[in-house]
Amino acid sequence: MLVRVVVVGAQLVRGRVGALLSRLVQIAFADRGGAHPEARRKLFEILAAALLLAAVLGGCNRGDAQPPQAAAIVERSRVSMGSEVRLTAWTADDSAALAAFEAVFNEFDRLDALMSVWKDGSDIERLNRAAGQSAVPVSPEVREVLGMARQASEWTDGKFDVTFGALSGLWKFDQDLDGRIPARSDILAKLPLVDYRKLDVNEEAGTAFLMQKGMRAHLGGIGKGCAVERSAAILRGRGLADFMIQSGGDLYVAGRRGERPWRLGIQDPRGPADRSFATIDLTDSAFSTSGDYERFFMKDGRRYHHIIDPDLGEPVQGTRSVTIVATRAMLADALSTGVFLLGPEKGMALIERLPGVEGVIVTARNNVMVSSGLAGRLVVKAPPTDAP
Repeated sequence: MLVRVVVVGAQLVRGRVGALLSRLVQIAFADRGGAHPEARRKLFEILAAALLLAAVLGGCNRGDAQPPQAAAIVERSRVSMGSEVRLTAWTADDSAALAAFEAVFNEFDRLDALMSVWKDGSDIERLNRAAGQSAVPVSPEVREVLGMARQASEWTDGKFDVTFGALSGLWKFDQDLDGRIPARSDILAKLPLVDYRKLDVNEEAGTAFLMQKGMRAHLGGIGKGCAVERSAAILRGRGLADFMIQSGGDLYVAGRRGERPWRLGIQDPRGPADRSFATIDLTDSAFSTSGDYERFFMKDGRRYHHIIDPDLGEPVQGTRSVTIVATRAMLADALSTGVFLLGPEKGMALIERLPGVEGVIVTARNNVMVSSGLAGRLVVKAPPTDAP
């Protein structure tokens, strides 16, 4: 009877404790001739009791154990930097994802407080206020954005220019949208204040300086890309490998959505807001779209939108939307605006020239231009809607 109980108990035990006890049983039986019979009997009783207890506990644990949680979509959104920030993760750990999301939302708000032209005391507001007077200390994040902006300005022959802010008081497309076309004389008076070469960034001193009084920097064409890029680093640092970050037209996707890459759509510039005319599967890539449908007003059959040509001081014509695919979100953000300003032909030539950059352009004539690196990858579901 005793031997049968010991064997049954050993069969039920799991883990290292059970293995150890089973080994003791083997030793006890192997030493049958060397120990006093009474001692052996006591040893067997102790082992039997221990094994039965382990078996009972093991049975309870097996009954209470939950199957591993399957990976699924976890999603949250919040408004920051003037747009909805939507975070999506494919994960089996909801609580860890939600904690990481909170860190991202906080980072967006922190960067907004540094880069906004609408917030008193922001780096950009102080920079603009001191234009033509003195350099001001700015954060490393703002200096990095200004450095990338200058590179984009040089690539686009000055078409991408964060000093276009001098014109933003004339054209109003943000919270102050009023549908008014400024007088041409007022525009011409402001154009000398738009020149990226007169924005000096001193990395050693940690300062930035607008050289002419009346100049104004505005990071609307690159700031969200910076926030998306830094947020991707936060999510990775929190252990997430499969996620998507979206802020307005700026996105970054990492890993996969289950068994496949993330599928992203390019909005139909003249269709309903929820209609895409093309899709592409991406992983570990930034995706940014600039379009004339985001902030605009119509007057006398013409569309006036927020992407201002710094040479003319007016909304640029010739393009409806530009989508850029790149490795860095800040680069994709700047280039989607810069290529839009360059126009379809020059813009596509720049895309083809830059390594690791691809793009899709919808022209004012509703033609779709696709860079060579996206050939065979972009799926056009239907032609874009044609309208003014």
